[in-house]
Parts: sequence; C-alpha cells; structure tokens
Amino acid sequence: MSKKRKIVSLAVFGVIIAALIAGIVITAPHAGIKEPINEVMKDAVLHETGRIDIFGKIQVNPALVSAWIVTGILIVFAVITRIFFIPKFTQIPGRFQYLLERGVGLFTGLAKQNSPQKTQFIGGYIFTAGVYIFIGTIFELFGFQAVTVSGFSISLPAPLADINGAIAMGFFSYGVILFGGLVNNGIKGMLHALKDFTLPVSMSFRLFGALLSGALVTELVYYYALTSYVVPVIVGVLFTLLHALIQAYVLTMLVSIFYGESSEKKEKPVRPEKIKKEKRRKTV
Repeated sequence: MSKKRKIVSLAVFGVIIAALIAGIVITAPHAGIKEPINEVMKDAVLHETGRIDIFGKIQVNPALVSAWIVTGILIVFAVITRIFFIPKFTQIPGRFQYLLERGVGLFTGLAKQNSPQKTQFIGGYIFTAGVYIFIGTIFELFGFQAVTVSGFSISLPAPLADINGAIAMGFFSYGVILFGGLVNNGIKGMLHALKDFTLPVSMSFRLFGALLSGALVTELVYYYALTSYVVPVIVGVLFTLLHALIQAYVLTMLVSIFYGESSEKKEKPVRPEKIKKEKRRKTV
C-alpha cells in the first residue's frame, strides 16, 4: 500500500472516530431515559409490555411469533431442497451439496459415536434440533419488526429467549430420550432414563440462560449513551453467533449421549452357577 493510500485511510478512520465522539457528546445530554434499567431487564425476560396481538384474539410473547416464522422458514427450505436440489445431487458435490452433506455428516457422526442404536432416528432429531437452535438464535440479528399491543414497534427476539420455548425444547428432547429407552430396552430402558429427572430442567435453563445473557448484555450496552454507538453491533453479533454455535452443539451432544445410554443393549450378567455347569459339561 502506498503512502498516499495509508494517509487517506487514516484520515477516513479519524473522521469516523471524530464523528462518533461528536455524536456521543451532542446526544448524551438529550438521551432521555424512558424507564429504569431494572424495568428494561425485566421486560427483556418476561415480555410483559411487549406482547403481540394475533388476529385480535390472543396476546402472545414476541418469541412465539419468532418461533412460528423460524419453523416456517425451515419447513419451506426443507421442502424446496428435497424437491429441487436433492434429485440433482451428483457424485462430485457442488458448494451447496457439500455444505449440506457436511452438516448432515456432522450430526450423523455425533449420533454414531454416542448412540449406536437407532442411529438414523437420533441423527435426524439432533440435526433438526441443532439447525433450529442455530437459525432461531441468529434470527434476532435480522431485526424483523412487529407492533405490540401498546402500539410500539419492537424487534422480534430469538424463539428460545422465551423461557417457555426453552422448556419446550428441553422436555421434548427428554421425551426423545425416554422413547429411545422404551423402544430399545423396554420399560427398563425408560426407567433408566427417568433416573435423570433433572435433565429436562437443566437443558431448558441452559438454553434460556445462555441466550438471555447475550440479550441482557446487549440491552445494557444500548441503555447507556456512551456505549450506544457501534459497540452494540459488535457485542450483539459476537454474543449471538457464539451462543448459536455453542448451544446447538451442547444440546445435540447431550441428547445423543443420554439417548445412547438409555437405548444401549445391556447383556444380562452370567451367574457363577451357570459358568460352573458349562465347565463341567466341557470336561465331560
């Protein structure tokens, strides 16, 4: 890079920094905080003042609307991929085929490693759950707007940022684990999975807590004028992508491990008396 370009780049960068500092200084006295920070944090968790009216019949949390949208997007994408793309897959994969096969192979390998019984079923479930968590988490980055009952416009949050959505995901995953134990080992397998009765609670609150922490940190950064320029964008994107990857991997790994434990075929221990009888028969 020539000296002129370096000088121009530094000048542009300096102008941007100066503009940001000027904006902070000018707007800070007029920021006008509308509500206390504790009310902001409470509303981010409970969504009491940000409910959305559905067809004039019921009022729901905005996270439920996000869940409907994400589910619809995934279903439409799956149908289009199955009809128009999968029949055209070749031996030498293109970019889209390669990415899809790598994603499926990742979750299939995770299922084979931890759950050798009924690999196709559990592999399909953790693939679906992982994609839903990842897409649902990064959904809030797009900033889709909705109008609340009180007439204010809000950005739709991630589906699992609502405690109800996180609990539903945790208990549904636990139901899959119970089903695997029942199908492969009968009542004993299901009872073995029931021993870990705290599992759905831990999975639910792990999802909810991780996603909520990113949302609260971003709310705090937005709340104060001195950090409300540029910083929220960086913080929000980093926290969202990090939580999307980590939570998708953690939940799918836990489900595959516990499914494998509940569905594992356990051999009955051989009694010493039978071993002695077999030895006597062989000697005779």
